[in-house]
Amino acid sequence: MTTSQPKAIRIILIEDNPEYRRAISLAMDRSPGFELVGKFGTAEQALAKLRDGNRMGIIDIVLLDLGLPKMQGVDSISWLQKFAPEAKIVVLTQSDKKADVLKAIRRGAAGYLLKSSSMEEIREAISEVMQGGASIDPEVAIYLLKQIREPDNKIIEEPERQLSKRELEVLDCISKGLARKEIGRKLGISENTVVSHIRHIYDKLNVPNAPSAISSAYQAGILPVEENPPEAD
Repeated sequence: MTTSQPKAIRIILIEDNPEYRRAISLAMDRSPGFELVGKFGTAEQALAKLRDGNRMGIIDIVLLDLGLPKMQGVDSISWLQKFAPEAKIVVLTQSDKKADVLKAIRRGAAGYLLKSSSMEEIREAISEVMQGGASIDPEVAIYLLKQIREPDNKIIEEPERQLSKRELEVLDCISKGLARKEIGRKLGISENTVVSHIRHIYDKLNVPNAPSAISSAYQAGILPVEENPPEAD
């Protein structure tokens, strides 16, 4: 009796830099369990192909550059969600484009990586997102905490929405860019327990993903922004 192989994660890449596109393509070809089924230099090219879902098939992951020519990556997210509703979007961005990531968060991207990420980190992020999690580059997480400011922040007062001590610890780890396995190791709990805590956090904060949880928690005063320590006299 033969056992069926796990289904490969079907990925498309939208990236205008041909060298980076080639590097990702080669790396994916050498990565069991990952299948790059399409690569495009512009959002328009990808959307034109995705309009005919029968030709492309089901797409699991869209690796999306934000700094694209013509239609910007962040502006393509809603269209990608329309033409590939099953796909989860993982942003790949340059460090000087982090302001655009704020827009991507609000529009539903599930992962946020800088292009300095290694291929191993990109593969891990894709796997994390496919398992229902979210992956945030630590630099992006710090940026979110420092940049998302609302003038009328309100503390969450309803008892049923207050986070437990453990949930706060998990949320703090998320804000530092730790993956679920890393959170489990740090807190001495199983990965399944981490997943359970993350679900409760999302439910209590009424958010769909980790970056939105960070944003909501900061706005509610749950997560303080770390200030630089004062210089010694």
